[in-house]
Amino acid sequence: MLVLDLRVFHRRGRVRSREALARSAIWLGLALAFAALVFFWQGRQVAIEFVAGYVLELSLSVDNLFIFLVIFRYFAVPEEYQHRVLFWGILGALLMRAAFILAGIGLIQRFHWIFYLLGALLVYSGIRLGFSGEHKVDPSNNPVVRAMRRLIPMTNEYQGGKFLVRGWQGKAGLYATPLLVVLAVIETTDLLFAVDSIPAVLAITLNAFIVYTSNVFAILGLRSLFFAISGLMKVFRFLHTGLALILILMGLKMIAADFFKVPTLVMLGTVAGILAISVLASMLVPDKQA
Repeated sequence: MLVLDLRVFHRRGRVRSREALARSAIWLGLALAFAALVFFWQGRQVAIEFVAGYVLELSLSVDNLFIFLVIFRYFAVPEEYQHRVLFWGILGALLMRAAFILAGIGLIQRFHWIFYLLGALLVYSGIRLGFSGEHKVDPSNNPVVRAMRRLIPMTNEYQGGKFLVRGWQGKAGLYATPLLVVLAVIETTDLLFAVDSIPAVLAITLNAFIVYTSNVFAILGLRSLFFAISGLMKVFRFLHTGLALILILMGLKMIAADFFKVPTLVMLGTVAGILAISVLASMLVPDKQA
């Protein structure tokens, strides 16, 4: 699906909002179809865990969209190249998150106290997000960017949609383009977000298959969602507050897991309810400066 999306549907690079909305609907439909497959394959409880993990991961991934906008604007990435950067960024995210999930579940099964540590991390992240109002990122201070600029010869301008070019301004050798720097920032930023989102899904289930597939479907739909609502991001002014509350609740659930069991269906309803209230509040009390 990813290769077909990049090589066939989006060969021209530019993505219209209406087309992106249609693609977002397709990814949502695929996720629901997969949930139905899990229901008949592994039962109702596992299917509910997948849906809960998917909704949670997708809601937390929406925060990534704010950061992607900041990164693309900071580096002045032409619109026709943004889709390519997100494509490769998502492939990298799938590999990194697989390693994170396997390591996280393995550590929790071996050292149960790590479950409480991850819960405390989620509570801290939620409080920090609630007070700061947003996740902040400064691309110029990204250590990967600074290292790349010191170690790798780099062109001053974008070279089409290429990440690397051989020879530049009459000089031989391999040169990185600013687009490779943008990709590095996207990847390292997603790594930071994974520290929040993966423990949150682990609060729902320790089934590695469900945790990873819910992450996969949320990330795959994120690219289309970016182009569908990138112009509306500032409208949802209370979304950060809702996400902060979700992180805190997931952290508390992990900390209290051995003493108080919360049904997965209740957590799914709670997450969906908080998101709905956040969006509704944003629409009823709009930001006049947005």
